[in-house]
Amino acid sequence: MKTAVTLSQVAEAAAGPFVFRQPLPEAFAIAAEIGFDAVELFLPSADFVSVEEIRTVAEQHGLSIAAVGTGAGMLRHGLSLTDPSAGKRQAALDFILALVDFGGQLGAPAILGSMQGKWGGEVSREQALDWLAESLHTIGQAAAKHAVPFLYEPLNRYETNLINRIGQGADFLISNGIENVLLLADLFHMNIEEANPSTALYHAQSHVGHVHWADSNRQAIGFGHTDTTSIVGALREIGYTGYLSAEILPLPDPETAARQTLTSIRSFLS
Repeated sequence: MKTAVTLSQVAEAAAGPFVFRQPLPEAFAIAAEIGFDAVELFLPSADFVSVEEIRTVAEQHGLSIAAVGTGAGMLRHGLSLTDPSAGKRQAALDFILALVDFGGQLGAPAILGSMQGKWGGEVSREQALDWLAESLHTIGQAAAKHAVPFLYEPLNRYETNLINRIGQGADFLISNGIENVLLLADLFHMNIEEANPSTALYHAQSHVGHVHWADSNRQAIGFGHTDTTSIVGALREIGYTGYLSAEILPLPDPETAARQTLTSIRSFLS
């Protein structure tokens, strides 16, 4: 397993679970100095920075790109794949596809979290899930052109009412025949929704494509009460070799949170 840390450039996410918010050259340098293998990017849009600039700064610091978030589409523009408006659903899809292409050129998957939206009002649960499945088919195919998967993240009940648990996510992908889409297992969300996170990971098996390494309070692992021993055991059992990425609150400060993350991961990987 490999390590990653989140870098955000989205002003609207100032209170969100992202560790470093400095200009990208500085943030890359800090991540490399601390000792991460990769960074996870949270950008305002696909045209915020060029692929060439990211590739250059990543190579300069010996870092990979673990993943690219799409949540700015919701934060900045209120876009989701399950909006009642067909025009907004298409705008959401276009926003995500642009980031899929951006990340794909860097060998990194894009992530669907908040932009999955919710059901309610004039939109039934069944309709919302149909729209979500249709979009995931399209996005998975687009990601496949770059030989990377797309990542779908089940969120806790306070953020979406669509799919909240990893097992639900795996069943959804299988039952809808959705290809080239894997699950992002976020330990913070799992702490809220799963009866047993390690058991949930066992059941998801090869559908797990990325892990957000966050404690029960969304701080660095070790600052809450998550049982990471059983979780790491489950990840090893299912043969997971991907990233453990710190999508966490930068508390008590960004560098302390980042260093605590590496300490917690290295305690298992050594």
